[in-house]
Amino acid sequence: MKRIAIFASGSGSNAENIAKYFSGSDKIEIALILSNKKDALVHERVKKLGIPSYTFNKREFDEGDLILETMRQYEIDFIVLAGFLLKVSQPILEAFSNKIINIHPALLPKYGGKGMYGDRVHLAVVDAGEHESGISIHYVNEHYDEGDIVFQATCKVSPADSPDDVARKVHELEYKHFPEIIEKVVLDK
Repeated sequence: MKRIAIFASGSGSNAENIAKYFSGSDKIEIALILSNKKDALVHERVKKLGIPSYTFNKREFDEGDLILETMRQYEIDFIVLAGFLLKVSQPILEAFSNKIINIHPALLPKYGGKGMYGDRVHLAVVDAGEHESGISIHYVNEHYDEGDIVFQATCKVSPADSPDDVARKVHELEYKHFPEIIEKVVLDK
């Protein structure tokens, strides 16, 4: 059984979707949720699913010791970022080399990098007059959104689409593809 920790900073809709996808699996278990925000809705979502969640501050994520100790206690094999807004620190990157993936709400390398997350990405896509957007699932390295891309899926963007319209289309892609790609990547390791 491969055990996954999900790092999340916000509402946790992707974390919940992933956890539900693997709830009956005999190969992969969502064993732990870590967040940098005590009031993140992700804690409530996963509590209902019986998954333990903890909050650590930015310094603790940067130093890595408490995070890594917690993950050792839960025997974590792999990390999934699902709306996690902090840069993953070097100690965690080293301990989980090529075992951390993230989802980005655009077609990288466009609209990636520091500060490009959530609605900011969708607004940039609309403002640029793009005809498509989508998702990029990629390995995490020391640079924001620059790790090797594992998978991309696209959606059409019409001139009449608002950032909220684009967000809705991108979320549909996230919910459909992210759990399947996690399964493929984790089982291939």
